[in-house]
Amino acid sequence: MAKPGETRQRIMDVAQDAVLAKGFAATSIDEIVAAAEVTRSGFFYHFKDKNALARALLDRYVESEDALFDELFDRSRELHEDPLHAMLIGLKLLSEMMGDLPSAHPGCLVATTCYQDQLFDAQVRDVIRSSFHSWRQRFAGYFREIGEIYPPKTPVDYDELGDMVNCVVEGGLILSRAYDDPRILAQQILHLRSYVTMLFSPTRQ
Repeated sequence: MAKPGETRQRIMDVAQDAVLAKGFAATSIDEIVAAAEVTRSGFFYHFKDKNALARALLDRYVESEDALFDELFDRSRELHEDPLHAMLIGLKLLSEMMGDLPSAHPGCLVATTCYQDQLFDAQVRDVIRSSFHSWRQRFAGYFREIGEIYPPKTPVDYDELGDMVNCVVEGGLILSRAYDDPRILAQQILHLRSYVTMLFSPTRQ
């Protein structure tokens, strides 16, 4: 017999796959129950409604993405103490990781939820907003550190530059899916890397 924690995780795994494939609106509780091989009462034991499921999925997804960013960019800082070079290494590692996936990245759960935010309560919308904000702050912090050593060649708002990372990754996911070409996400991250190089690299005298 499965433990309660295992059942909860199985429900979330099934739900996440379905949501990333076709969105929350098209994913029914009955479908999740059948795929996870639980009863409806078993589902509602773990999640009182679809909003509760959405919050749990988002919390887990953001925790996983933060751990991934920590691992990649902590590793890049171990490889080079200079913040600009560490960022360039980190972006290269991120591109390689996305390019080495066995199939196209399934998509961003936060963005998928954002597209259909009218379906959810204020708590879910707050999770979406705070997730993007935390990623903005993460990358803006990296860029501010770089800017203290390598002033950017053109005036730049670091928060907006942090948002640009979100835009490139999310846009790359959309294009990869639209073109059915998993290489596009990795390529777009490398284009972002080139832009960061041009923006911050010191001008040779």
